[in-house]
Amino acid sequence: MTEVLVLKADLHEKMWGGTALRDLYGFDIPSDHTGEAWVVSGHPNGPTRIQNGRFQGMTLVEVWRQHPELFQNRHGVRPFPLLVKILDAHENLSVQVHPGNAYAAAHAHELGKTESWYILAAEPDAQIYFGHNAQTRAEFSRLVDQRDWADLLRTVPVHAGDFFYVPAGTLHALGAGVVALEIQQSSDTTYRVYDFDRIDQTTGFRRQLDLLDAKAVTQVPFTPVTPTPETVQIGDATRTTLVQAEYFEVQDYHLDGMCTLASIDSYQLGVVVAGKVTIQSSTASYSFTPGMSFVLLDDGRDCTVTGTGEFVLAAPGPAAK
Repeated sequence: MTEVLVLKADLHEKMWGGTALRDLYGFDIPSDHTGEAWVVSGHPNGPTRIQNGRFQGMTLVEVWRQHPELFQNRHGVRPFPLLVKILDAHENLSVQVHPGNAYAAAHAHELGKTESWYILAAEPDAQIYFGHNAQTRAEFSRLVDQRDWADLLRTVPVHAGDFFYVPAGTLHALGAGVVALEIQQSSDTTYRVYDFDRIDQTTGFRRQLDLLDAKAVTQVPFTPVTPTPETVQIGDATRTTLVQAEYFEVQDYHLDGMCTLASIDSYQLGVVVAGKVTIQSSTASYSFTPGMSFVLLDDGRDCTVTGTGEFVLAAPGPAAK
């Protein structure tokens, strides 16, 4: 059978977070500033736990390490490669950049961080910070040192349903009023460039900036990577492949009825973002509502999904297998 691991999200309080994780997805948030739900995670800073079956109570990373055969984990001991979050940007996130694998390994001792955003909700006039205008490293450094954010930063208006691919080295930030599904490499390394001069209420000081590291890893000049979505009909579902990249593939399903998920010789990470869907295996069925997440362990057999709703699946790309 196709085994389904139902996961419990790990929730993180952030100074820029709000209540959308509770209001939209029913999470029992610890405070009115809960900004992140790590819904599929093997990262030590927030591992998700399994809620069903033979692995109930174990973390995803424990199953990854103890049963590598379930994930076609051919490389032995290594980090779980992907991390999926729901982000509630009640306020602007800091303008930041993430390193690639080589820099992250040398300076942070973990994976680099290429990521993507699928916009789940956006208030009118919401925007993201995406890229910059500097043409040389000298110009980039000068604009950062002069805090000339108006000339440096690019902004892009966003709406629900938009998708952005954010390779390592991209200067970026979610803007206020945006809720996003983030699919990324399993890394928690962030270099802040600008934090809107906010005061951290827990310390009474501004948060640390990481300008030397940021200048070292930011892509200059900025060249956006814009994947071309591909949409097909799969049974009663419309499936849109949002990106096929070196570290992950992301597919969005709009379902009204029944569809079959074909075997892909890999595991898949899933999140329901609207409606209600049921996954049927040969021995059990699993019902999911918005905000719930799961892992499909592929045994070479197809899997049936029924219901009316929207769910997103991610699978490791060739560089993450």
